[in-house]
Amino acid sequence: MAKLTKKLKEAHSKIEKDKLYSVDEASALIKEITNTKFDSSIDLAVRLGVDPRKANQMVRGVVTLPHGTGKDVKVLALVTPDKEAEAKEAGADYVGLDEYLDKIKGGWTDVDVIITMPSVMGKLGPLGRVLGPRGLMPNPKTGTVTMDVARAVSEVKAGKIDFKVDKTGIVHAAVGKASFSADKIADNAKELLETLNKLKPTASKGVYMKSIFMSSTMSPSVQLDPKSV
Repeated sequence: MAKLTKKLKEAHSKIEKDKLYSVDEASALIKEITNTKFDSSIDLAVRLGVDPRKANQMVRGVVTLPHGTGKDVKVLALVTPDKEAEAKEAGADYVGLDEYLDKIKGGWTDVDVIITMPSVMGKLGPLGRVLGPRGLMPNPKTGTVTMDVARAVSEVKAGKIDFKVDKTGIVHAAVGKASFSADKIADNAKELLETLNKLKPTASKGVYMKSIFMSSTMSPSVQLDPKSV
């Protein structure tokens, strides 16, 4: 096992063993124990009492974080010529269609989100092997396949994220940056947790939110009290 650095030992010492923190307490503590030279991402890991193998217990959704993600999200709008102007005005970083489809076929995936129109999805099908593993395939359920391209681009730029429970029953999502105030981190975390609560499948029995951990890129994790949310 690797030895803990002085900073990590100090961080661990500030976390009370066996204590379950509220969202506000955890947000303040994470800021206190994050000492990276770069602007660390603040993440939540929520273990749900669901069986993702069953379709009626799959948890997937979108949430717009009130204070954004703190990340400059690169958006590619794959649209027909009549939609290009509105996509550009809304802030899309790359706008076009066939030229970008060719670039993706060649292995280019230097974007965070792809937004497209229903009529274009047929052209994206063959690129599933490239886009799917990277989480870039547009999906109507996440609002990335729509005729209202301008709204979709604006929402993503403003802090809209999509999340999906993984095969182990855990939802991972970034809720801000270490440079955010503790209040902003807490607001974003609460918005995500409230959204997850609303998405509880009716087929899920017993405890729904089993555990919640908050951490920054290189910090120890802080356990939250699921009952507090």
